[in-house]
Amino acid sequence: MPAHEVPGGPRQVFRILHVSTGNVCRSPITERLTRQAIADRLGGYTGGLVVESAGTWGHEGAPMEEHAAQLLAEYGADAGGFTGRELLDEHVIQADLVLTATRDHRAQVISMGHSAGLRTFTLKEFTRLVRAIDMTTLPAATSPEGLVERARALARAAAALRGWLLAPNAEADEVQDPYGAPLPYFRSIGEEINAALDPVVTALTGVPSRAPWRSRGARA
Repeated sequence: MPAHEVPGGPRQVFRILHVSTGNVCRSPITERLTRQAIADRLGGYTGGLVVESAGTWGHEGAPMEEHAAQLLAEYGADAGGFTGRELLDEHVIQADLVLTATRDHRAQVISMGHSAGLRTFTLKEFTRLVRAIDMTTLPAATSPEGLVERARALARAAAALRGWLLAPNAEADEVQDPYGAPLPYFRSIGEEINAALDPVVTALTGVPSRAPWRSRGARA
């Protein structure tokens, strides 16, 4: 039985898995900003959308990198309670959508099998595809069940567009690793991640952002 189904019909959750290398910088930032943005759009709850992260060389049990946590604080996002995870088969099997920091991460996820190819994208690749989708063709997210169905439809639509909308250059779909870099570089990576997440979360929830996402540190 596919991981996305349970006896009696589809399960009413949609799992989004963010993947980077160590699971202490990029994927935790993306995980927590995604959660925050979804809750923002949906009035404080996330419906059936479950957002997680892991690393292809994950630092199992490690805390989030200090600058990553500080960046999240500047965005008003919760960095608490995080521990790093190594990417396991079960994470890929359970995920309905896998969004990776780079093309290499995407290739590593797909190489694990589990029919992951159709539901694995780099974050920026998925953003590019989402921008091309007619949002009026997606189910309305008027209930938790509708939110999950909308997310599933969005992932299917993006997969159908892959190959038609190619990246303008080799680096366009990459989020570079800020590990060991100073805080200003983390902030620039945070800006990239936010810019990529904004249309994705709008598409998932059907609710546009109320204001451009910028950290307090970036505005300072």
